[in-house]
Amino acid sequence: MDLVVLDPLFEQIEASSRRSPTPTNFMLTFIDILINFYVNFADPMDFIPANIKPYLNFIHPPLMWILLATSLYAMYLGFQIRKTRSATGEEKKKLIQGKFNIRHHQIGSIVLAVMVLGSIGGMAATYINNGKLFFGPHLLAGLGMTGLIAVSASLSPYMQKGMDWARYSHIGINLVIVGLFGWQALSGVEILQRIISKM
Repeated sequence: MDLVVLDPLFEQIEASSRRSPTPTNFMLTFIDILINFYVNFADPMDFIPANIKPYLNFIHPPLMWILLATSLYAMYLGFQIRKTRSATGEEKKKLIQGKFNIRHHQIGSIVLAVMVLGSIGGMAATYINNGKLFFGPHLLAGLGMTGLIAVSASLSPYMQKGMDWARYSHIGINLVIVGLFGWQALSGVEILQRIISKM
């Protein structure tokens, strides 16, 4: 990508910045930038240097493997919460000190955010490199997991009110997610091997 192509864009930003800082002028500046970007780049993917594009495929896989391990840790914390709830006496006091509920909630929030962003990132990398998404089991399972984790997280207020149906649904949904995640990890390795063989 030639930097000369970006000159009109930078000139437009500089000219727009001279406007008084009102919400209307801010929107006009933003629209100017978008129009200029569209005019200079017929294909928005041209904005990403060609020598970087292939390496975008290698961000999603390790991120998802780390997320799988983090999900397993979140599951362990969840089972520790159940153990704490049913324990009595000294054992319960000891388990309460582990603060499993707080840690489970924090790790679960990270898993939710990274799974959603990782799914979007994986699809974006595929589209940037191929101009399309490949409609297949890996994509469908990933989208399904993203939907399921949103449903699982949405049960949190009901679980805090002590509703057993929400707890059992949360556990069941998360077990399905972890099962799908294991399969995704293996199918993702196959996809990655195909990408490497074509480089």
